[in-house]
This record gives sequence, structure tokens and C-alpha cells, in this order.
Amino acid sequence: MAAPKGPTSRRVHLGKVLERMRTDCGESRDEVAAALGFSAEKLWRLEKGRTGLPNSGDLKALLDHYGETDEENVEELLKIHRESLSQGWWVPYNPHLQKGMRDYVGLEADALSISSWQPNLIFGLLQTPKYARALLESAKPVDEITTEFIDANVELRMSRKKLIVEDEPRPLWVILSEDAIRSTIGGRDIMVEQYDEIGKLAELDHITVQILPASSTGYRASQNFALLELLEPLPKMVQADHVNGQAWVTDKKPEVGRFSRRFEALRASALAPHETPRILAKAKKEQEERKS
Repeated sequence: MAAPKGPTSRRVHLGKVLERMRTDCGESRDEVAAALGFSAEKLWRLEKGRTGLPNSGDLKALLDHYGETDEENVEELLKIHRESLSQGWWVPYNPHLQKGMRDYVGLEADALSISSWQPNLIFGLLQTPKYARALLESAKPVDEITTEFIDANVELRMSRKKLIVEDEPRPLWVILSEDAIRSTIGGRDIMVEQYDEIGKLAELDHITVQILPASSTGYRASQNFALLELLEPLPKMVQADHVNGQAWVTDKKPEVGRFSRRFEALRASALAPHETPRILAKAKKEQEERKS
């Protein structure tokens, strides 16, 4: 069985395999947990990829309980388990990330492609360091975040950006509302630099940026989200922000289908990609005129 590369994706993959084995056996989580001395909560978190099994003996016990006797399959699953326990490069930043975002960053690192809609702000992977810092600084007194938190998150965001600019970059398709372009974050100089950065990135063959103008009467979603295409056998994932700021990540088919339809509708409503430089140039000119 082909396994994804990163520890987060491996953990999710292993959980899905174990969940399928359990359902194939016709057992509930409570029944399996009672038989093996696990808590049902622990088994749920394992199957959903939220946590790993530090002890390989627990995995062997599960496989034995499910009647998995194929030595090759057992060894492959034990290998996936061992590799799922390794630390991703983002782990040092975990103290500054909410739990949902920790999962998202790990999955994003393994994404085959990324698609996103942003109605209010520039998408994170398109941001400049100055824009990212100004955005976080503006929230400092409101959300009571520390300078250490801001430094860590700017550094993390720029590290994540390597996914789209370094070797084997991921295809990225971003739709920005005109409000996201027009909203001034940090000042005019920061915005002018940000427009130049979006324009430069949009020139790359693997990056597409569309803008949904305020005058459009087409569909627009109020909630920002990102869709991740992952290596099989992992399904497509969607990430969205809750009103309380928590990041929500799911692979449930109804939710993924709903957000996928939203993205297609937004793509149809937005201006064609070749219009993006014109919109950016207009916004840049307006910012520069304010300086004089």
C-alpha cells in the first residue's frame, strides 16, 4: 500500500486503515476499546489521525484483534506507524499554533495542490513578511498575543511559503475578493510591496490568482477556506476558520463536496487570471497616489 510522506499524513492514513479494519469486522469503537483495554476516545483520536500510538505493541494488538495475518501488510503498517512518530519541521512552532492549525500545516506540507478563497485578507502563502507581521501586530492588543507569538507565526508562514516557490513547488490556485486587495494592512508601502509580490507569484506557471471584484453579482462566500489534494489513498481535505478563530479540518465527503462546489462557483464569478495584473496595478497606483 502506498503511504503519504509526512508524519501527519502517515498518521491520518494509518487511522483510516484501522477504522476500515474495524468496520469490516462489524465492531464498534466501544467494543474494540473494551476488548483491548483502550478508551473509546483514544481509539477515535487514533482513527481520525489526531494522535499516534507511541507503543507499537498497541498497534500489533489492534491488528491481531482485527485478524490481520498478512506479514507484509503488518510490516508495512508498522513501518507507517514508526514514520508517523517522526517530527515534522513545523513541530517547534506548535506552541504558537491552535490544534486544528497544527494538523493543517502538517497536511499542507504533503499536499499535491492547494486551492483557496480569501474574502478579507491576502492568502497566507502569498503574503510578504511585512504584511504578515503588520496583520498580526494589529491583533496584538485585541487577542492578547505576544511578540514571541508574532515572530514565530511570521517565521512559520514564510517557511510554509517555500511549498510554492522552491524545488517541486505545489500548484496553487487562489481567489481573492477585491476587499482583500483593497484593505490596507500596515500602511501604503507594505501594500505596494504586497501587490508586487502577488504579481510576481502569479507569473509562475504553477500559481493562479483570480480576483472577485466588488461589482460582481456572481456567487461569493463569506467564509475563507482552503482545499488540499493529497496523495492517494488520502482523500481531499478542507480547512476553514470558525468564528472563534479555531482552524477546522475535515475530509468528510459532504463538507468537502460543499466547499469544492463553492470554489468552482467562486472561480466562475471571479475575473479571469489574465485580469489580475491590471487590478493589482490599479490598486498599487491608488496606494502610491495617497503617498504624494
